[in-house]
Amino acid sequence: MSGGARPAAFWATGLVVAGELCMDAGAAIAVLVFPAVGPLGMVMLRLVFSALVLLALTRPRLRARTRDDWLSVLGYGVVLATMNGLFYLALQRLPLGVTVTIEVLGPLVLSLVISRRASAWLWAAVAFAGVLCLGGGGWDRIDPLGVLFALGAAASWAFYILAAARVGRRFAKLDGLAIAMGIGALLSLPFGIVAAGSALLRPEVLGLGAAVALLSSTIPYAFELIALRRLPASAFAVLMSMSPATAALAGLVLLGQQLVPLELVGIALVIAAGIGAVRSGVSEAAASPVEPPVVTGPLTLPGAMVADPAGPLAALNPPLTGPIETLPPSDEPEEPFAQPLP
Repeated sequence: MSGGARPAAFWATGLVVAGELCMDAGAAIAVLVFPAVGPLGMVMLRLVFSALVLLALTRPRLRARTRDDWLSVLGYGVVLATMNGLFYLALQRLPLGVTVTIEVLGPLVLSLVISRRASAWLWAAVAFAGVLCLGGGGWDRIDPLGVLFALGAAASWAFYILAAARVGRRFAKLDGLAIAMGIGALLSLPFGIVAAGSALLRPEVLGLGAAVALLSSTIPYAFELIALRRLPASAFAVLMSMSPATAALAGLVLLGQQLVPLELVGIALVIAAGIGAVRSGVSEAAASPVEPPVVTGPLTLPGAMVADPAGPLAALNPPLTGPIETLPPSDEPEEPFAQPLP
């Protein structure tokens, strides 16, 4: 790496870490607002504000769309709303670090299933050991329903990645994401209104909802786009694999959520499995015969996990996984799969 490239890579790494911390701060604020609006009310606020920002910025073209286009983006929106809802329901019952760790299993498992390498089984075993360690402090400390919600969010995240890739092939730039975000916001409205009730009339609640959307989606997404111009895809993916650690730190500092040592070991094992899957994806891509480039909307990285799984920038930031698809050079960076919320 040249002398000029080192500072650029250093600052890009700082942007990725800052984006992760912003996302975790947004998740912590969401937890603090739960008593007023509930998890589903918070999901609605985040999706609505994120959709308004995206639609205003992109102004997507709605005419001349095919039936398959609309079915693809509709499915994308449904998965997006489901992923966010399950993530916040889990976050109500589990510590932030534990919730994110379980959710990360979705894209990780998808990456391992797609991989053709025998080493995938090793990383699967490491991830499974990490999950067992999360109960090491006593499974009575872990809410079973919260675990089910988190596993549902993990599965939704995997489906989100597949839906994002499909929509990315049919819609230019962020048009598909903006429309899907609008659909997700509409789907969340009845649940959010019932859950939050009159609290939605309080300006401070609306302000906090907008802050969560900004911290969990807009800022991290912008930072990731800038970082992707200066970091190799594999380095970016490894940094995103560290999200359970930053989530655990945010839970401790902002919410006072303390984890026992064995739970920290579990988080570390899941992170190690994520990094191992990324490395395997890079090696597999390098060893594979060169094929014609595949152009996709969301950025396709080897085993990458993008911040904010549940967010619009889960939507905007969900994780990138799987063996890499070769993308042609572009003048501007592609969008990352968009981390849930957290």
